[in-house]
Amino acid sequence: MENTRRSFLKKVSAAGIGAAGLAMAGNAGATTTAAEPQKKKTAGKDDGKLRFGFIGTGSRCHEHINNVLAIPGNKIVAICDIQQGPIDRTLKHIAKFNVPAPKVYKGGEREFEKMLNNEEFDCVIIASPWEWHVPMSVAAMKAGVPYVGVEVSAANTIEECWDLVNVSEATGSHLNIMENVCYRRDCMAALNMVRQGLFGEILHGTCGYEHDLREVKFNDGTHYNYVPGSGDLRMGPTAFAEAQWRTNHSVHRNGDIYPTHGIGPIANCMDINRGNRFLSLSAMATQSRGLHKFIVDNGGENHPLAKVNFNLGDIVTSMIKCSNGQTIIVTHDTNSPRPYSLGFRVQGTEGLWMNDGDHVYVQGKSKPHRWDDSDEWFKKYDHKLWASLESQAAEAGHGGMDFIMMYDLIDAIRNKKPAPMDCYDAAAWSAISGLSEMSIARGGALVDFPDFTRGQWIHRKPQFAL
Repeated sequence: MENTRRSFLKKVSAAGIGAAGLAMAGNAGATTTAAEPQKKKTAGKDDGKLRFGFIGTGSRCHEHINNVLAIPGNKIVAICDIQQGPIDRTLKHIAKFNVPAPKVYKGGEREFEKMLNNEEFDCVIIASPWEWHVPMSVAAMKAGVPYVGVEVSAANTIEECWDLVNVSEATGSHLNIMENVCYRRDCMAALNMVRQGLFGEILHGTCGYEHDLREVKFNDGTHYNYVPGSGDLRMGPTAFAEAQWRTNHSVHRNGDIYPTHGIGPIANCMDINRGNRFLSLSAMATQSRGLHKFIVDNGGENHPLAKVNFNLGDIVTSMIKCSNGQTIIVTHDTNSPRPYSLGFRVQGTEGLWMNDGDHVYVQGKSKPHRWDDSDEWFKKYDHKLWASLESQAAEAGHGGMDFIMMYDLIDAIRNKKPAPMDCYDAAAWSAISGLSEMSIARGGALVDFPDFTRGQWIHRKPQFAL
């Protein structure tokens, strides 16, 4: 315990959690008329390559760069960040591919606007702290970028969700939420089984983000500045990128603040926004204990961080009702000691898949009351994207799903198809955050889900990974 404590004290030498301090986007006007993205006046591409830009140059950006440059016919035009360190690491990373260095935009918080206005892109990928996802996405769409990829969660509030939908509709720019778990091999095989009717009519799903992030929230290199009585813990410049902003959400918010890894694949299985939709949500949260206990266990009761009041309940549970009758349970659990799990369960009238334990049961095909190993089924129902791209995806991040996701987005760009996971998906999946916070604040009250499609969900057809 003493060695652990010394290690912890070295990591968090003073106290504080990085208050993001970044402005949240306001609610965009409710414009519903679709339009073509405005055209830039700069010269068009002359080499046939798709032009990519990146806003935010942390480790997630590097994974996207790997895949963009691994797929022939792409180039990186420009990158943007407010910190020199990540920019230098990204330039060094790009140089490994023996391609021309991109232009660099750096310095002020609004530098990304200069990049968007000065350069011409086919796609801009946004991998910045959560508070900036919507302002940057909106700016890119308004600047005429045809395809905008935004990391997860796409938005933090219901107003921000509407911003994404309204601006995408008004500009004609395709917003794509970069939810890589939708491309996880087992999730795509399960989706294939759902579409082929193996599980019958779908009744219920479970999912979540159950991941011990205590070390991430207090990681190496952090330097804190705690202001007593302020309610904020401000992160110093030596902090690792994610700890600079993620941890502060645990101080100020109480809800499912990271829902899309879980809900994305389940929403695809249930045709959400395409013949089905989320109707209502009720959420509850446990008491907040895990982060405080972690600090005391590793740093002692007198450590400055022990004075912090964390608002985020250790386990947040949201229940969703769907228009076609299904129910979904979504769990957020990041402050507890536990192995990683997304807790997937897809259950229908003829059987189910549960990823914890790797179980499948199909009535009439499985032995009665006995689980099958899911591998047996998933080999047979492997999705065609994985079957055709397995060797190329083998070295990519997150078990290959990052490559499959980027390949699918690039295919949409080249063929001028809709985004694989569009603005309505980004809004509906991300809205769980704001709605769960609202429900918890009201004692678990049922809250209505906005219909971000404005009634079009009834007629829209499935498009993901067909």
